[in-house]
Amino acid sequence: MRNDLFRQLVEQERYRTIAIESDCMMGLVVDDYVTSGTGTLDEVMERGFSHEWGAFAANRELVRWMRAYNDGRPGSQQLRFAGFDGPLEITGAASPRQALTALHAYLTAWADADLLLCTADTLDRLLGADDRWTNPAAMMDPSQSVGQTPEANQLRLLADDLVALLDAQTPHLIAASSRDDRDRARLYGRTAIGLLRYHFWMAETAPGRMARLVGLRDSMMAANLLALAERSPTLVNAHNGHLQRDKSTMRMGDLPLEWWSAGAIVSAHLGDGYAFLATALGTIRHHGVDAPPPDTIEGLLYALPKDRYVVDARRLATVLGDVTPAPRVSPWYGYSPLDPAHLASTDGIVFVKDARRS
Repeated sequence: MRNDLFRQLVEQERYRTIAIESDCMMGLVVDDYVTSGTGTLDEVMERGFSHEWGAFAANRELVRWMRAYNDGRPGSQQLRFAGFDGPLEITGAASPRQALTALHAYLTAWADADLLLCTADTLDRLLGADDRWTNPAAMMDPSQSVGQTPEANQLRLLADDLVALLDAQTPHLIAASSRDDRDRARLYGRTAIGLLRYHFWMAETAPGRMARLVGLRDSMMAANLLALAERSPTLVNAHNGHLQRDKSTMRMGDLPLEWWSAGAIVSAHLGDGYAFLATALGTIRHHGVDAPPPDTIEGLLYALPKDRYVVDARRLATVLGDVTPAPRVSPWYGYSPLDPAHLASTDGIVFVKDARRS
């Protein structure tokens, strides 16, 4: 369904970019393939997605279709692919090496070498072994994190200086390098600073540690989405909790967390330039999610005759009037039902009656 929607937006509304909840650095592998044919489809599906999204048939079909669409078209008319999540997983975060060294390499190639405070060897020495950064034990034990070591603190200063230099050299870099290279350098800078900040908070023992970490992830997502929006209209595919305008909430064990989602941040910046369509499902029977109760939002939509709908959420709220739908409870952790309290801040609902096994 997502692929069908994207095709319609491309053909009818001149959309050119799709972004999914996947590692932004890995997404560059997919973008290279769909724009220039670099690599093979099998390689791209293995190396271009995080969260195991590369194993899904619909993602493979999306990449194949985008490559076929772009074949023979000039760059200005080509479709682009982006991951917009940081290089983060629930249990940890990547080393900042890839992003930081790529930014340094770009500035070394295009800026005055005398303006750089460090060499590639200096960065390599400060970074050390990557497994120090990716230690999964650091998520639950801050003392296992390297995020507040003297080397990490020095890297934060150097990353900040490199990003400042990238901004200060904008007029020269526009003349000297391509827009794609500049956009990627900005992505490297955002990612390096975001990862170093994330690792800092992994090493922190303050009470707000976990709330800060989930908020930082969505802040990184938001920065990537704002950069994509500068370039072209973009369809974003992700969990409702990352795209909604209301505060997101979750529990980690006994700890309740709340934070502003990427969508809330982007909406605050773009206003009417941002629209949020929540995804809702009726059944996922192979995961034990059967027909929704009739007094829930999903239950009201499930009673309609067709298999798919795009619903005007605010109009639905008006029709319901003083009737407040009951919150649905999903027996499967993989589906988060719609929150009726968010209906008024949602532009639309994309409803699929029955989600079948892929």
